[in-house]
Amino acid sequence: MYLVYLSLGANLGDRERQIEAALAEIDQLDGTQVARVSSLYDTEPVGEIEQPRFLNAVAQVETELTPGRLLWNLKLIERRLGRTRAHRWGPRKIDIDILLFDDWVVDDPGLTIPHVELRNRDFVLIPLAELAPELELPTTGEQIGTLREALGERRSVRRFGRLSY
Repeated sequence: MYLVYLSLGANLGDRERQIEAALAEIDQLDGTQVARVSSLYDTEPVGEIEQPRFLNAVAQVETELTPGRLLWNLKLIERRLGRTRAHRWGPRKIDIDILLFDDWVVDDPGLTIPHVELRNRDFVLIPLAELAPELELPTTGEQIGTLREALGERRSVRRFGRLSY
């Protein structure tokens, strides 16, 4: 089994329900189970398009799937839940990204692990540090908790609550 961390975000429709639905579908993938989920965080959107605020969370997942196969399944889940890709960093019903996949480093077209923007996104680092502050980036050895502390307090990211998941 591989230990994987996924970022989930939604800013259209019932944001909390979209994240719950995505987690339920991830949990139903062959050889895969959701082990833990961070709190939900209400966050400002990234990008140049005016859009509603996001709800974001991070899930710790155990899987037998390879990174490529997991990514394929996650994109399928996004499509089933109504994700369309009209604008880069635009509004979306659901967004699921692979942040970390065990201690793997992957640099393929369409898939980079660790996620290329992980260290720059407070809406990812804050919930990830909630779950695994001692986790180290396989590329640099930096701990997630240390990266999180370097962010300081962020008003753009507010704890929203817990999922019933």
